[in-house]
Amino acid sequence: MQYGFSFDLSRCSGCMACVVACMDENDIPGDRSSFRQVIKLEQGAYPLAKLAFVTLACFQCSDAPCANVCPKGAISREEESSIVRVDEALCIGCRACAMVCPYGAPRFFPGEKMKKCDFCHDRVAQGMEPACVRTCTTRALGFGTLEELSRKQGEKASIRIFKGLESTGP
Repeated sequence: MQYGFSFDLSRCSGCMACVVACMDENDIPGDRSSFRQVIKLEQGAYPLAKLAFVTLACFQCSDAPCANVCPKGAISREEESSIVRVDEALCIGCRACAMVCPYGAPRFFPGEKMKKCDFCHDRVAQGMEPACVRTCTTRALGFGTLEELSRKQGEKASIRIFKGLESTGP
């Protein structure tokens, strides 16, 4: 069973609750970057300007460049769940993963090894949603198996905001 996030662009208000929930769940101090980020998309010009928000985290790539480049094998993708995980005991902090990740997912905090979104693995193992999904007030974020998400989302169009998605298989 492979897990994934879904995102409904039309529902996101840019409130940042998902970012704060991620920081709280992962004990990330307020002066550092969360594993989740919200970007603002501006389109058009006055009087027809539009504003939209997109929330992003690790794409849990099926061909994860971070795992492919890690010299110690500290990053691996769990076959059953599709979660790309980091073994901090093996990580040497070389930052090669950060250099190759096209999505900016790896985080390095002072005195720590690489960390990144892992779908709140411990919460998911207990049958709960990731903290960001649980906290999303507009329900723009969803989580589940890829099969469940496909069933719920149907044939909704996907928006490609990153180039090269095909090469990493997010």
